[in-house]
Amino acid sequence: MIGNAILAFAVIVIVVLFVYMSLRVQQDKKEGRHFQEQYDLTLTSGFRGDSISIYLNDSLLFCGNIEEDSLNLKVFRFDKESALLIVDNNTEKVSLFSLSQEGGRYFFRKADEGVVEQQ
Repeated sequence: MIGNAILAFAVIVIVVLFVYMSLRVQQDKKEGRHFQEQYDLTLTSGFRGDSISIYLNDSLLFCGNIEEDSLNLKVFRFDKESALLIVDNNTEKVSLFSLSQEGGRYFFRKADEGVVEQQ
């Protein structure tokens, strides 16, 4: 009877220890996910009056009509690898771009085949 109580107590201590360790690891992962790099995204010509959605990975950055000649977005990098999707909501054409891990400035213009990056 006493042996069972000691065994049950030991199991409870071990479970509490593992839960504490897993919570600590999760907290360390959340703190280590900050990046200093910044993307400067500019839509230059051909977008005026269009309905556009801009996604970085799976996050929606902009969705709406472009009323000016250019649109500028500044975004900090928040993942190891970044993909930019520019969707023309009227024609449902999707343009996909891979962004550098160092951040940087990117310029895009509208062409007949969709959105292209300017060099």
